[in-house]
Amino acid sequence: QVQLVESGGGLVQAGGSLRLSCAASGSIASISRMGWYRQAPGKQREWVATITYSGITNYVDSVKGRFTISRDNAKNTLYLQMNSLKPEDTAVYYCRVVVPIGPFGQGTQVTVSS
Repeated sequence: QVQLVESGGGLVQAGGSLRLSCAASGSIASISRMGWYRQAPGKQREWVATITYSGITNYVDSVKGRFTISRDNAKNTLYLQMNSLKPEDTAVYYCRVVVPIGPFGQGTQVTVSS
């Protein structure tokens, strides 16, 4: 089972952009589905986006048109490009192997100021 390490979080003003990365300790080429999740203060962790090994993507409605999930199997890395960020996007962002299901990474903090 691969280990995942997220990076790329930070503080950004509303309307800004960030690109999150999730580096895997091993090959992700054969992993059927990977995803990004987030947990805002005082709220439950929620699903944000997933991508299959063939590149099929799905997004929660609140980020559609603003976030883009992608994967680079050669680099064993999952990405989340976040544009037009809003204060309500503030959360700790986690990546995860969804199929077959695996643990979350340690997370990376994203803070969007108004």
